[in-house]
Amino acid sequence: MNNKNQIDMLNGSIFSKMLLFTIPLIASSILQLLFNAADIVVVSNFAEESSLAAVGSTGSLINLLTNLFIGLSVGVNVLVARYIGSKQLDELKDTIQTSISISVIIGILSGVVGIIICPSILKIMHLEGEIWRLASLYLQIYFIGMPAVMIYNFGSAVLRAVGDTRRPLIYMIIAGVINVLLNLIFVIVFHLGVAGVGIATVVSQYVSAILVVSCLVREKGIIHYNIKHFYINRKVLLGIIRIGLPAGLQGTLFSLSNVFIQSSVNTFGDIVIAGNSAAINLEGFVYVAMNAFYQATLSFIGQNVGAGKKKRVGLITVTGLLLVCSTGLLLGNIMVLFREPLLAIYKNDPAVIAAGSVRISWICSIYFLCGMMDVMVGALRGLGYSTMPAIVSLMGACVFRLIWLATIFQIDMFHSVGTIYASYPISWILTFSIHLICYIVIKRKYDRE
Repeated sequence: MNNKNQIDMLNGSIFSKMLLFTIPLIASSILQLLFNAADIVVVSNFAEESSLAAVGSTGSLINLLTNLFIGLSVGVNVLVARYIGSKQLDELKDTIQTSISISVIIGILSGVVGIIICPSILKIMHLEGEIWRLASLYLQIYFIGMPAVMIYNFGSAVLRAVGDTRRPLIYMIIAGVINVLLNLIFVIVFHLGVAGVGIATVVSQYVSAILVVSCLVREKGIIHYNIKHFYINRKVLLGIIRIGLPAGLQGTLFSLSNVFIQSSVNTFGDIVIAGNSAAINLEGFVYVAMNAFYQATLSFIGQNVGAGKKKRVGLITVTGLLLVCSTGLLLGNIMVLFREPLLAIYKNDPAVIAAGSVRISWICSIYFLCGMMDVMVGALRGLGYSTMPAIVSLMGACVFRLIWLATIFQIDMFHSVGTIYASYPISWILTFSIHLICYIVIKRKYDRE
């Protein structure tokens, strides 16, 4: 592999190299959100009145149906990083070939399932009438692109494992520009509305997938992908499932709790739905910036565990926590400070802005707690423990939020949208605390081995 695309995670400064790893990843994720935000802005200004609520209300459902499989890419990341660290090149080759193969298969399966069941699930989420019709149309088009989503995520996981976050950024820029241009053409020129946004998204997803696969095919070094050899190595598949399935289940269960939360938000009407959708898009910029440090912690610890460099594992974890805390505090409070003009970009309606401000005020000022929780999960998975953080996250966040909705939210004096949002920070504190205890116990065991 080319040195300019590679980061030596086993030697030298951890702080500077984690920044080198995360900056392109943050830029890539923020660009992705900007392109998604363009979807929202275009439909809210140039499509039907219900389009903003329709597109915005689908996010939690998309995540519910895709996170299980995208979570498997975590297993790819950990295995590739570990085999690079331990210099097991045959196992590395099998992992890369198997990863792309299974991404194609599960992409097709998840796309078919999504197209079939989405309209029914949207009704369960209390969407009705025109919003339900438009949301169903958008999702059925969106899930045609699922094979591309999976291929891009699995291919990017291979690149991240060797420290290459620069080329995925380039590919995201190319695909995103195509997405925005097609949005404008399909919605403004051809008046396709929500369908136009969905088609533009699918086309851009296939562009990004083709670029990632082409990158791996052109590679002459250790992460070369041979497109002629479509096979699945059973041992590698089981390894990916062992690490990635708990991560996928965790993401799915988080999304399930968010679907219930979205359903509760939906009961407050179109204005609150629209404000909540805009706020979710804005807080997403803070989240993806913090999530880059989860990815960095996972990759750095994975390689160092493979190489047997135990002393660096603790330093990587502490560095990840410091960086994510600083990033979350800075960006989260900037979002709170400028929430009204930022929300106005999505929908310049005072009622929608007021509804969105409620969510941002509750969540963004202490959003760094969510980032710290995720970094601890990355550290545990890098050490090879994936089931434990999934169970802790299930109990500390998902189950807690569902209990909160079934109890506190049902009390008349607390039956408000603010009470729904309050469940987030409380669950972050609870889950991070338990993750920290688990990490201390596992780290001591690892050091003794």
